[in-house]
Amino acid sequence: MDARRNRERILVAARAVFAEHGIDAPMATVARRAGVGVATLYRHFPTRDAVVRGAFAQQMETCARALTEALAAPDPWQGFQQLVETVCTLQREERGFPAAFVAAFPESPSEHAQSRQRAERDFTTLVRRAQASGALRADFHPSDLAVALLAHCGLVTALPDDGAASRRLVAYLLQSFRAGTANEPLPPPAALTIRSLPIAPDSSQGQRPPRA
Repeated sequence: MDARRNRERILVAARAVFAEHGIDAPMATVARRAGVGVATLYRHFPTRDAVVRGAFAQQMETCARALTEALAAPDPWQGFQQLVETVCTLQREERGFPAAFVAAFPESPSEHAQSRQRAERDFTTLVRRAQASGALRADFHPSDLAVALLAHCGLVTALPDDGAASRRLVAYLLQSFRAGTANEPLPPPAALTIRSLPIAPDSSQGQRPPRA
């Protein structure tokens, strides 16, 4: 019982610390917030990535489920739209989650890397279906989702309590993705993936974005 209680305290503390300081916050800070020793933290979570994954496991599962549901939707555009809205809602409501989502855990075990690769393949499939239906503009590139998420992350970081601004930006982005709204060709897509986004909080090195 004590072990289970300590584990939950660590996860609650980790979400709070990551929201305040980003996912690069010292594990000692997480342990101190949880009221446990660093050794206790590492008995439950042997690596930083394990702490991050544990802290945001439910949110990650929500994203995975949203992608599965998007692929199963009869209308590919509706599936695409609901996926974007779900991820952006999590960015807005779960402070600390944006960095966890786009960090992609570069040192995570192979099974997590495989999950990321599968998600990227599934999203590309969704994009192609939506384009084939004529609803998604033909020049949309999967990397455009990374650009959109980074833009939205910046907004919710600057205006964490302004849900209206978040919803309006998401609506603008979705409208811009619709076929028939483009008057001129877009420049070439950015060389970005979810894993390559620069997301360092309060960092001049540009590796990870600020918390949201």
